[in-house]
This record gives sequence, structure tokens and C-alpha cells, in this order.
Amino acid sequence: MKKLFFPILALALDTLNLQAQELKIPQVSTTQTITQDFGLGTIKLSYSRPNVKGRKIFGDLVPYNDVWRTGANSATVLSLTEDIKIEGNIVPAGEYALFTIPGEKEWTIILNKTAKQWGAFSYKPEQDFLRFTVKAQNLSDKIETFTIQFTDMMPASGNVKLMWDHTAVAFKLTTDFDAKVMASIDEAMKGEKKPYFQSALYYFETGKDLNKAQEWINAAEVADQKAPWIKYWKARIQLKRGDKKGAIATAEAGVKAAKEMDNMAEYVRLNQSIITEANK
Repeated sequence: MKKLFFPILALALDTLNLQAQELKIPQVSTTQTITQDFGLGTIKLSYSRPNVKGRKIFGDLVPYNDVWRTGANSATVLSLTEDIKIEGNIVPAGEYALFTIPGEKEWTIILNKTAKQWGAFSYKPEQDFLRFTVKAQNLSDKIETFTIQFTDMMPASGNVKLMWDHTAVAFKLTTDFDAKVMASIDEAMKGEKKPYFQSALYYFETGKDLNKAQEWINAAEVADQKAPWIKYWKARIQLKRGDKKGAIATAEAGVKAAKEMDNMAEYVRLNQSIITEANK
């Protein structure tokens, strides 16, 4: 009997292990990764999203004045491909665990150098890279699922906003990429293939020398005279320089060029909008 028992037991255990490996059930707290282009780099946040489920959250499930993993399961991870500033503090490219200490009126935000860890159970304050405080905001509408968002994103600034139940906090991101871009433009203009179009757009969008922007967009147009998008941006630069007559002529040529190409209705509309604006 014993000779039969152990092989049968082994077979049963193998079967149970196989079933366990095949079993798939939904996560209680789903995982989300959000990615945001910022400056010349990318910011990524990976976190798990618990739900309220009728519970009292802050001051109860998540105690005040204790370090919180800022989500569920593993600690939330913030990844940067470029150096940025967070609330005015320089943060080098890399990975950080994002911990928080919730309070009734303000929260402490923590970036910890040990990015990969389970919850906050092995959290070590001596590994903190940065700490700062932000004000807590009361929300009239309940946020059932813990949510992190990038908000008010501009080329050089934006916010990270954390929301759950009736509470929200946010912290500011900034970056200074102008010196790098200007150096890149100067270097690229020494090369054989000069980035006239991109450089003209950068000068226009950042309020730099419009005469130089005009010179470069003219050069881009010479290289590709049938491109309605080049004519559109040339017309915008002309209009910003006060040359309404030139902007209208360029935009009319842009409308004509767009109509001669497939799937360019958007540039028909955009060039026409320049004509309308210049005629005001």
C-alpha cells in the first residue's frame, strides 16, 4: 500500500501545482504605467491602484503621519531619462521609489534611491534622495480608484497629481532644455544636412530671433517647395513679424499645395486660418 501511496501523492501534488500555474484571476489592485514626454526626455510612473470599496482611506486604512507606498503592492516607481527639477530640486536621471507621508493638511513627498521594494516594509529613510511637503486638497467628487496623472504639461513644466477618495495632492516638475537645444542647433547647422525647418519652429515657439526663424523657414521652403506644412509655418512666422501681405500670399500657396496632395485637408484648413487672421 505504501508503495502505491507516495507515487499517487506525488502525482496529486504535481497536478495541483500545474493547476496553480494555469490559474489566472484579476488583480485586486490593478497595475498601471504612465509615460510622459517632458523636455528632451521621458518620465514614467509605475504603480498599483487600490479601490476605496466603501472604506475610510486617509487617517484610517492609510494612517496619517506614516510612510505609505503610494498605491498598493510594490512601491510606486518614478523613472527619469533626463535630469529635471521637482519642486525646484534637481533630480538626476534614474529610478526612484515614490513614497508619501499623508497628513490632514499637507503631505510629505519622498523620492527614495531604492526603487524596487515591496510596499514600505523595508523602507530606509537614509536612502531618501529628496523630501518636500505639498498642500492637501479636498475633492468634492470621490475618486474610487487611486490615480496618478500628469497634468498641465508644457514643454518645460507640468505637475504630477495624486488622487484618491476625496483627497488630492500635486507637485511641480520643471526642466531647462534651452541651452542643450541651442547648442544642438549650432552644431547641426555646421553639418551637411541642416535642420532648417525644426530650428525655425523652435525659434518661433520659444520667442527667439524671428528674423533668423524667417531665414531658416525660407531655406526649408526652397528645399521642399510643395510642402503645405512648411508654407503654413512660414505664414505664421511672417504674421508674427507683422508681414500680413506676405503671410496671406504664403498661406494661399499652402492651400493650393495641400489641395494637390492626398489627405492634406488639415493643412488646407490651417493655411486658410492664417488668411482669415491676417485679413482681420
